[in-house]
This record gives sequence, C-alpha cells and structure tokens, in this order.
Amino acid sequence: MPRTDVCARIREVGVIPAVRVSSAEEAHFAADAVTSGGIPIVEITMTVPQAVDLIAHLVRQHQDLLVGAGTVLDIETARQCVDAGAQFLTATGFDVALVEFAAKEDIAVLPGVLTPTEVITAWKAGADFLKVFPCSQVGGYTYIKALKTALPQIPLIAAGGVTQTTAASFILAGASAIGVGTELTPPEAIAAKEFERIRELAHRFAAAVRDARQRLGPDRQDRFPAKVDFGEFHKSS
Repeated sequence: MPRTDVCARIREVGVIPAVRVSSAEEAHFAADAVTSGGIPIVEITMTVPQAVDLIAHLVRQHQDLLVGAGTVLDIETARQCVDAGAQFLTATGFDVALVEFAAKEDIAVLPGVLTPTEVITAWKAGADFLKVFPCSQVGGYTYIKALKTALPQIPLIAAGGVTQTTAASFILAGASAIGVGTELTPPEAIAAKEFERIRELAHRFAAAVRDARQRLGPDRQDRFPAKVDFGEFHKSS
C-alpha cells in the first residue's frame, strides 16, 4: 500500500492498537481479536519475541490489515521490518535518522515526541504523524489541545495512557488518532484467550473515535492533513 494510502487509513480508522505481549502466539491472537472488532490496524512492537517474523506472517495472511512495527530504535531493525512488509514505523522517541530512512523507503513513520520543540523538529524532518508519548502523564487531552492550538497544521497521535473514558476527549482536543496498548489488549484477557472481550473493547474504542468525530463535524476533522511549508507558515503568521 502506498505511503499516502497508509496515512489515509490511519486517519480514517483513528485507532492504532500497540500489541505488546510476551509471545508471537499471543500477538497473533491479539491482532485477530482487534481486527474482528473493527480496527484493521495493528502495531507489533519490537519487544514481542520474533516480532519481525510475526509482521511478515500477518502481512501474508491478512491483506486488508495495516501492519506496522513499533518501538523501532535503529535503522537495522527498521530495515528488517520493512523487508518483512511493515507498512508504517513507530518509535518511542524521535530519531532523525529513522525518519530519513522511512522517507527514503517511502514508508509512513510516526516518531515519538513530547515537547513543542520535538514536535516541530520531527515534523520538519519529514514525519507523517507525531506520536505524543507519554501523553496522559503530561496533561492528557488538555496537553494535546494546547499543542494543536499552537500548531494546528501538525497531525498528532495521542499515546500513553489512553483509556475508553478519555479516548473521545483526545479526538475532540484535536488528535488525528489515538494509540492504545493494554487498555485495548489487557494482559489477563490475552492470557485467558478472551477473544470476545478484546473484540468488544475494539468496538468501544472505534465507536468513541467515530462519535467524537461526528461531534466535531467535517469542517474540524483533521483540518490540516497534508504537509505544509514551514517557511510559508511563518510568513503568514
């Protein structure tokens, strides 16, 4: 899938499940469950054993599933993930070399950022989305709102502590999407193979995003989805 289509799918779905479990078997189970719940995206973190092989398997077996690689910390790992078929890369922090690699490979990249300086620097480097992490620990949706007020042209993904209760608030605050981990795939539900529980959680998160966007109205949803020239931005401000 072309990079532009990957970004469009992320915007459309609005939820990126981060699958961070203890085995490839559990990761596959989690991916199947969230997909059945209406979220056709999974981010397989590099902390999962045999993560690269799992990405390759999911890409082969689920053509309609958008498969990304998470917690990518170096170019060698990024290369392995891309070769396995990963369609987007995410990281906990911002590494300009990783962003440049993704641009060269025409792969969507979502680096982690926290401060306004990091947001601007990563955006100017060529990132497609900026993953604000850990979001809840620094003010939650009010922090997203503050960033979007100052930088409305930059698409943000809220990650770190997003729950069912707060999911809609992050979208209303201006987030293009939310990243969700154990709130969507609880460790005890994974261990007990509670497929229906995870499926229902996926339904609820997807519904929260959808309902929040309906409340915003079409004129306020992701108002600045494309990249802008920062030079032109500063001239007009």
